[in-house]
This record gives sequence, structure tokens and C-alpha cells, in this order.
Amino acid sequence: MNPTPERPDHATTPSSAPSVALLDYGAGNIRSAQRALEHVGAQVTVTQDPHVAVEADGLLVPGVGAFDACMRGINRLNGGRVIGQRLAGSRPVLGICVGLQVLFDRGVEHGVDTKGLGEWPGVVEKLEAPVLPHMGWNTVDIADNSEMFAGLDPQKRFYFVHSYGVRDFALSADDYIAYPKVTWATHGDCRFVAAVENGPLWATQFHPEKSGDAGLALLENWVNTLR
Repeated sequence: MNPTPERPDHATTPSSAPSVALLDYGAGNIRSAQRALEHVGAQVTVTQDPHVAVEADGLLVPGVGAFDACMRGINRLNGGRVIGQRLAGSRPVLGICVGLQVLFDRGVEHGVDTKGLGEWPGVVEKLEAPVLPHMGWNTVDIADNSEMFAGLDPQKRFYFVHSYGVRDFALSADDYIAYPKVTWATHGDCRFVAAVENGPLWATQFHPEKSGDAGLALLENWVNTLR
């Protein structure tokens, strides 16, 4: 089930709309994300071209499947360098699902320990919950002063599909950098990172493109940062 509204056949994206490069590194079905972004006013290009990914107003890094497979796909396209170049210039990047997970130091799945992109310290590991995967709708504990969730009811639910996550956000706060805004969720008794806002780098463990009106509102908040 995908509650994302369809754009009417006659709808067009204005030429002045922010451009979003959707990085196609073989991470599964990406069309729902493309449709959702277009629905909230972005001009989306699905691409494997690093130059296009660097130059767009925004970059979306999707992700479905195993951490190791996603990292191999990202590395084939030199995606880590693309993301690094964008962040060095404070150019927005949004990761979704495994697109959030790969931003951490490591992923450990099925006995395979894979190096991530290292934007944040932490390990992606199996959730300690009685029922896996964590599949379906869940509320989140929104970070204070969140821009990502601005205007959203805190009781809104988002759609998750995963068995692995980050259970400890290990970055230490200091006086020299703005500490990331971390939003959490709980499945069973297991608390895990649901979203992170870190300057131009945003990411969600849930799928906003499959989260109905709340997900569209979140994506619109991100697209508005590109204008």
C-alpha cells in the first residue's frame, strides 16, 4: 500500500522549481520517492551521473535492502565523494531508510561488517525487538526546534520497514559545532534513530514518500530549504 497521492496527468512542474537529483545506485523502487517530491514542487532527475548529483539544488539518497549491497552501489557511483562535495558547500542532501543508515560509520548485518560513509559516528545493527521487521506506522519523538517536522502534529505516524537501525547516536556535543537534531522512535522496547538534521544533511529511517500527508509535508519542508 502506498498512500502517496498521484499527480494529475496534466500537472506540470514549474521551470523555477528546485531541482532534485535522485541518486539511482540500484537501491530498489525509487519511483514513489520521485512522485512524492514532484507532488510537493520539486523538479526531479533520476540519475547515476555524479556531475548531475553534485550540481542539483538537492540530492536524495534512497535505500532499500541490505546495508552492504547499498554501500556497494553507492561506491560504484563514487557516491561518498558526491555527498562529501555537496556537504562541503552546504548543499542539501536527504537520505531515506538505508539512505540514512549508510551515513553512519558501520553497518553489521547477517554477520557482515561494512564500512559506511562516516558522516556520523554509530553502528547500524539489528533491533532488539520481539517482532521483526518493524513494519508499519509509528509515531516519533521529534527533536526540539526541528525544521524537518515543522508544522506537523507530534502525534502523526510515519511508515517504517526495517529490521536494523542505529540504537546509539554516539556524537559528543561540544562548543564549536551545532549538535545534530536527532528524532527517535521505539519498536517494542527498542529505541532507535528515526531521523537526523545536521545542517544541510537530513535523513529519515522511515519512508516519508509512503507516509501519506505527514510524509508529504516533511518532504515539502525539505524542498523549501532548496529555494
